[in-house]
Amino acid sequence: MDSLIDRALAEMQFNADGLIPCIAQQHDSGEVLMMAWMNAEAVRETLATRRVCYWSRSRRSLWRKGETSGNVQRLIDFRYDCDGDTILLLVEQTGPACHTNRPNCFYRAVRPEGIATLSEPVRKSA
Repeated sequence: MDSLIDRALAEMQFNADGLIPCIAQQHDSGEVLMMAWMNAEAVRETLATRRVCYWSRSRRSLWRKGETSGNVQRLIDFRYDCDGDTILLLVEQTGPACHTNRPNCFYRAVRPEGIATLSEPVRKSA
């Protein structure tokens, strides 16, 4: 598994801070849950343990999703895009994904009448 992870990491394009953006999506509903950052160590841990780990820019440390809230993400599928500069994780989310206790982090929308707070989840198109 280590050589497979090394091969995948070699194809990823990390920014100058050693980070790559990562979108988490609920595997069965297609709901877009959140965006966070990963470094190589977070990628490695996520693939090895199947429990999602991110890099916290504010704490400057690894952030294992749900370590304090219990709202963990179990990895179902790990994908990265054609340019190797964005990761998509298909996950099984336990509890809300957002720190605001909402199901996902994408609950604000710009509409002609103003900024709306949404209650419905963002889902993949059919």
